[in-house]
Amino acid sequence: MRTSTTGRVGQYAALLAYLVFLAFPFLWLVSTAFKSPRELGSLHPTWIPRDPTLDNFRQAFDEQPLLRAAGNSLLAASAAAAIAVLIATPLAYVMARRRTRLAKAATGWVVVSQAFPLVLVIIPLFLVLKNLRLINSLVGLVLVYVVWALPFALWMLVGYVRAVPTELEEAAAVDGAGRLRTLVSVTAPLLAPGIVATALFAFITAWNEFFFALVLLKTSDKQTLPVVLTHFIGAEGVADLGPLAAAAFLATLPSLIIFAIIQRRITGGMLAGAVKS
Repeated sequence: MRTSTTGRVGQYAALLAYLVFLAFPFLWLVSTAFKSPRELGSLHPTWIPRDPTLDNFRQAFDEQPLLRAAGNSLLAASAAAAIAVLIATPLAYVMARRRTRLAKAATGWVVVSQAFPLVLVIIPLFLVLKNLRLINSLVGLVLVYVVWALPFALWMLVGYVRAVPTELEEAAAVDGAGRLRTLVSVTAPLLAPGIVATALFAFITAWNEFFFALVLLKTSDKQTLPVVLTHFIGAEGVADLGPLAAAAFLATLPSLIIFAIIQRRITGGMLAGAVKS
């Protein structure tokens, strides 16, 4: 009994330490965003600003086109997530249900593709987009995000499809439902939490992506929010810390808000629709 209690206490302690580790950068970012320049230069920093101010936010919006950059990021991330999910969902179903050599090869490609560093693909990718005249274009950036997110989306959705019992589809077939009707009426509703989760991860990945956007977008009117955040760092590497923290805090809000809204649907029972009449 004591061993079990001790083990449980140790698990909770490890979980608490992990949560503190994750929360510390964000809490410090929020604190920095509301500090005055005098507090930012203090040798004895504090968690809670002694004299909270919104000047950092005003300065951030005055110095850089944050709203336009946020709009570019939102457009690129939303389009990439939607297209990646639309492509990955039927492919994942085939890979999960058809245990053929081609499906196994596709699964291997999904795993191997995640090991490639961005530096290896950026030059040929740049040349391809240049020939297609898609450099400095949000359309080209969306295509890159779709290709980059597709393997991970497939890997996630294959797991969700395999979790749906084949007996449900067989029962629908016995009742006279065709393949398309079974997919639309039986399988798709059960995959909804997985599709939402996959779309969320694809969106967050594209929203936070920096390297591709930095290389492929040249003019300021097309740049995304992560690229614009680097403009708060001067030529000598000195960061305008207050406005940078304020802009970075605003950049993290969409991901947090979206996750807070749909997290119940993600954690909802995947097979909740199996008992519906």
